[in-house]
Amino acid sequence: MKLLFITLGLLALAIAGIAIKLWAKKDGEFAGTCASQNPMLNKDGEACGFCGKMPADCENQ
Repeated sequence: MKLLFITLGLLALAIAGIAIKLWAKKDGEFAGTCASQNPMLNKDGEACGFCGKMPADCENQ
């Protein structure tokens, strides 16, 4: 039972940390989630399938 409480406590702490990070970030977005920013995933320079941005349009390059 003690292990269950420790596990749930750590899980709650992780979720709270993610929530605080989203709350503190501008526009509440995770940084670098666009696949077009990753040269290993986008070798041909195609537009992102999620947001439609081209690699040159991404801010964090």
